[in-house]
Amino acid sequence: MYRITFLILSIIIITACSDGKNVEQVGVFGSKGNGQGQFRYVEDFAFDGRGHVLITDALNSNVQVFSLAGEYISSFGGKGYHSGNLEKPEGIAIDPQGNIFVADYLSGFIKKYDSNYQHLLTFSGYGVNRGLTAETEFMTIHSNGLLYVPEAGNHRISVFNLNGDFKYSFGEKGSLPGQLLRPEAVKHNSKGILFVSDMGNHRIQLFAPDGKLITGWGSEGSEPGQFKKPTGIAIDEHDNVYVADIGNSRIQKFSADGEFLYLFGEHGEGDKQFGNIHGLGYYQGHLYVADTANNRVQKYKVSE
Repeated sequence: MYRITFLILSIIIITACSDGKNVEQVGVFGSKGNGQGQFRYVEDFAFDGRGHVLITDALNSNVQVFSLAGEYISSFGGKGYHSGNLEKPEGIAIDPQGNIFVADYLSGFIKKYDSNYQHLLTFSGYGVNRGLTAETEFMTIHSNGLLYVPEAGNHRISVFNLNGDFKYSFGEKGSLPGQLLRPEAVKHNSKGILFVSDMGNHRIQLFAPDGKLITGWGSEGSEPGQFKKPTGIAIDEHDNVYVADIGNSRIQKFSADGEFLYLFGEHGEGDKQFGNIHGLGYYQGHLYVADTANNRVQKYKVSE
């Protein structure tokens, strides 16, 4: 059965769990600019096997590499006409061999780099036909070895193998269960279930790896469990789900079953304040937040 919202449950537990005591800011890095360690439109995160966090910057057209503490290490991509250059990188994912996949929002290209940031492969391209993509967002590499790419422009999820071969897609424009309106992120949990932030429909939808709808939750609003354009998703080792709620300038945490746990954040420039929040990344008990309008990344230690 498709569950539209957990609003009643959320109201019951808000007084116990919505004051942000479950999170502690432990780091902030970045500033506005195009220099090393600076951002102009920070988007999404991926973590490699060397203890680095890789961050896409759509307007600087690059991927920057940092230590987990936020110390700048290097970057790759950048504007240009060579195979490894990028126009507007947004989605990023890393496979078990350390290869890096970057989705380019403007060109439709998905580019594959090795662990030393050398370009290996370009596939897909901009369009509506099978195997092409439009306005790609925050993607994931599933444990089944497939790459799932949300397309805001085509209102669907396209699926490729790691050699760049198109396999299938699911979703279409609409507001009915299983339909999508500008999906922003797709991530998977330990059971292989896909969580999609259906941004234009203000909800989260869950799919099996083959694209079959499982369930979903959320509706438009500002109450706990509601959203105003959900964007980034991160999933922890307990399969809890963190959702960036761009219109409400906050992050909400849910169980794997969609039970609201707590929220934190408000609009602003301080601690636990956000502007135009985008991607989320979770690694070893810490949540990384793309505080896009403030040109920075905020890092939080999170607890149950």
